[in-house]
Amino acid sequence: MKLIGLAGWSGAGKTTLLTRLIPCLGRRGVAVSTLKHAHHRFDVDTPGKDSWKHREAGARQVLVASEARWALLTEHRGAPEPDLRFLLSRLSPVDLVIVEGFKRDTHPKIEVHRAANGKPWLHPEDPQIAAIASDVPPPGDLPWVPLDDVEAAADLVQRFAADAAAWRGVGRGGAAFG
Repeated sequence: MKLIGLAGWSGAGKTTLLTRLIPCLGRRGVAVSTLKHAHHRFDVDTPGKDSWKHREAGARQVLVASEARWALLTEHRGAPEPDLRFLLSRLSPVDLVIVEGFKRDTHPKIEVHRAANGKPWLHPEDPQIAAIASDVPPPGDLPWVPLDDVEAAADLVQRFAADAAAWRGVGRGGAAFG
């Protein structure tokens, strides 16, 4: 399993690029899973439904299954946020995991940058940034592709993805659950 991140400020186009990369890589025969970091409370369950009631009653984990999909919801219940290595260990094996967010972690990343955001570049301060996808040429000499060139971005993803099993990442301070 390989690992690569898409890192950038909110509004840079990470999700847009990611949703275009997945089918592009799929056409190349690459099975992709994603891992997304949220900076806020989020809910994938509907208030009032049974699984929501189970979590609200204090269940640590709730697994919901149907003929179409299954999802495992885990409540921290005061425990620290899990780190990226722990979260990766919970995914089923695939060819490639693309991480959206976790921009402060030590996994290899492609910076997604949009000039109109007015935000600073993440590189060169982040040595884990291996390449850039941006709507403007970046400073420095990292490999760069235009933000809307999905095929070229997919080439960068495949070129710079690291072996997830060999990656010895250090998280942002989150605990390693398990």
